[in-house]
Amino acid sequence: MLLSISRSLLKIPRPRDLAVAALGTLLATAAALCGAQAPPTSEPAEAAPAASSNVPAPARYDIALVLPLDAPAYARAADAVRAGFMAAAEAAGAASRCIVIGHGADSVIAAFDAARDKGVSVIVGPLVRDDLKTIAIAGGDWPVTIALNQLDDGSALPPNMYSLALAVESDARVLARRAWADGARKVDVVEGDGALVHRLAGAFAAEWIAQGGAAPDVFDVEPSRESLTDLRKSLLRATPDAVLLAVDVQNAALVKPFLPNVAVYASSLVFERPLAAAAHDLDDIRIVEIPWILTPDAPELALLPRREYGGPALNRLYALGLDAFRVAHVFLAGTPRAFDMEGAIGHLTLDERHQFQRDGRMGIYRDGQVVPLDGPR
Repeated sequence: MLLSISRSLLKIPRPRDLAVAALGTLLATAAALCGAQAPPTSEPAEAAPAASSNVPAPARYDIALVLPLDAPAYARAADAVRAGFMAAAEAAGAASRCIVIGHGADSVIAAFDAARDKGVSVIVGPLVRDDLKTIAIAGGDWPVTIALNQLDDGSALPPNMYSLALAVESDARVLARRAWADGARKVDVVEGDGALVHRLAGAFAAEWIAQGGAAPDVFDVEPSRESLTDLRKSLLRATPDAVLLAVDVQNAALVKPFLPNVAVYASSLVFERPLAAAAHDLDDIRIVEIPWILTPDAPELALLPRREYGGPALNRLYALGLDAFRVAHVFLAGTPRAFDMEGAIGHLTLDERHQFQRDGRMGIYRDGQVVPLDGPR
């Protein structure tokens, strides 16, 4: 899955492990999980003023979660984020101080205005990359914002905006650093087709060079006998120490037998759950995965409410929601000078560009299952 979400990448095209129910049933179920009413097509109604002085004042909220719950293409992903966010808020006893504001495909600015009018201190959102571009350009007088995506053009965020994203670039940096630490000095990149794998390959190469390595050789590959045979000949002509496999999971099972016997690295964000018949073909591939999935019994995750969404893509978004609340809660006391947290989506730190750096954990396929790379065999 995505998991830096854009309008083209977030449209989870109903893969077999995600297509489980109609949209209305899905959102109603998520609403029950979150302890809220059905998905808010409008904001919760406020009580009208009454003559009696005993009528309580309207509720004041601290955090607004702004998500595309009313945009059918993104509603399911948004619902997973909302479930995680509200589960974490409930566990912290802060659910009553949070409000969820849904919006459609073209109404993110109105949703942000509604959040501001509620008097919140922190807005969490938007989720979709194009919506983040809209908010960044609009430059409204909104409070501190924790965006759940990142800009893809390298431009700076507005001064009061921060980016917390499930970005494939984060995995690429972890993979490059790990390959270097493992002793590799010559790395080749085997690259398939698609925006996500291109971003993975580009970010890996940049970090590899930053580590001190030479620019990797890049080999484009297609799922054909001729392409795979040519790939093997090229790789054996000057065998590298390691290979970055920047292809999706189906093509990975085809490509791996044609690779030399060296360490192979990949990102879980382009590896959705493989079919059982193909999983064993991925044995020995080293991947980056979020702790929520790779090490669910880790002590630092013990107090976080665990719910399953039936597939790794939505489970990652649920984990993003968990961490989004925890980050926003820290910002209620003001912008922290330094930030360091063991999160459900990885180890989180904050850099000077207002980007949360996310370090996932290394896993490896063994007997068709992903297990921690540094754990016992």
